[in-house]
Amino acid sequence: MRHATTLLSCVGLAALVPGWVPGWPVAPARAQEPVHLIVKDHHFVPDHIDVPAGQRFLISLTNQDDTTDEFESYDLKFEKIVVPGGTITVHAGPLHPETYKFFDDYHPDQATGTVTATQGP
Repeated sequence: MRHATTLLSCVGLAALVPGWVPGWPVAPARAQEPVHLIVKDHHFVPDHIDVPAGQRFLISLTNQDDTTDEFESYDLKFEKIVVPGGTITVHAGPLHPETYKFFDDYHPDQATGTVTATQGP
């Protein structure tokens, strides 16, 4: 009877957690705090951020320019428009340890930046 209860618990948990496989550990939920950037005078502030390798993360970007900008990264695989005074959020990762580029597609020679994914100690 105990085996049946465990099996039912696993089947029930698998239904609640998409992609979960019975026997695999379930990671505790964690709140993701976004990394905050602004674009002002067609430059990102800060223009470099560090994130932990192997983890998903959020980038929040607020546009303080008086023109529309396009937050884009071929490396990180996102592209999003941000209107003047607007704020957008993009999801990225998990990343391998290295440096990745992002830019404003409307001002690619001025607004550029990097994300470096680093391994923990």
